[in-house]
Amino acid sequence: MDSFSSPSSGSSPKFSTDDIMTQLRTQLEQAYAEEFLETVRGKCFDKCITKPGSSLSGSESSCISRCIDRYIEATGIIGKALFNQR
Repeated sequence: MDSFSSPSSGSSPKFSTDDIMTQLRTQLEQAYAEEFLETVRGKCFDKCITKPGSSLSGSESSCISRCIDRYIEATGIIGKALFNQR
């Protein structure tokens, strides 16, 4: 049973607005992180891995590292720009 399910005893749990917002924020953060990692993984793999094999070459490893760093930096810049507009 998750924290939003009502117990079978018939009494309803009391959740504060802060509790609900905290849980919602946590779930949204997790979903965003999973989506971000999947996007970065796919795009950086497609860009950097030219010949898939059992291990990465030095240039592939370096390319992936730079690609991920750029995505993280770009996401930070976009996030700051969005929050500064409000």
